[in-house]
Amino acid sequence: MSAAPGPRIVLVGPPGSGKSTVAIALGERWQLAVRDTDADVESTVGKTIAEVFVEDGEPVFRALERDAVRRALDEHDGVLALGGGAVLDESTQELLGAYAAGGGTVVFLDVSLAHAAPRVGFNQARPLLLGNPRAQWQALMEARRPVYERVSTVRVLTDDRRPTDVAVVIEEELAVLRRSEGSAS
Repeated sequence: MSAAPGPRIVLVGPPGSGKSTVAIALGERWQLAVRDTDADVESTVGKTIAEVFVEDGEPVFRALERDAVRRALDEHDGVLALGGGAVLDESTQELLGAYAAGGGTVVFLDVSLAHAAPRVGFNQARPLLLGNPRAQWQALMEARRPVYERVSTVRVLTDDRRPTDVAVVIEEELAVLRRSEGSAS
């Protein structure tokens, strides 16, 4: 947990990792506001992310997402969940790097395909998972995993865990981080 300006914690990970639900669980545990950049984008444009993809295209969505992440990192001091692909943007990676260098914590919520599938509900409207959703998710994860790992300070596997259990594991990992930072001083 950080004294850095900005969010208390930032959650990143693929679709189905539990970013939104874990953010809510952490917000409740810590009595902090929760913010989700996907919801910010939808609020800004007045339509769903799927509609933005179909009507405006992925580049427009990614620009909106980049702006939403920048604003949230500047303005929000609670729990922040980023959209699954937000970390692919180089400027977002730089912002997360600066946030972490300033004492912020970025948690990579990792998940296997077997556990993501029922959470995501591959029959729902997810623009990047059209066609064969399982194969698309696997390809997305293979491309994104190195980025999630690079921008994060902590990795937590969410398989077989409820959001409240993941929140407890995150707290335990943060305690370990604090102890190791204290002993390094």
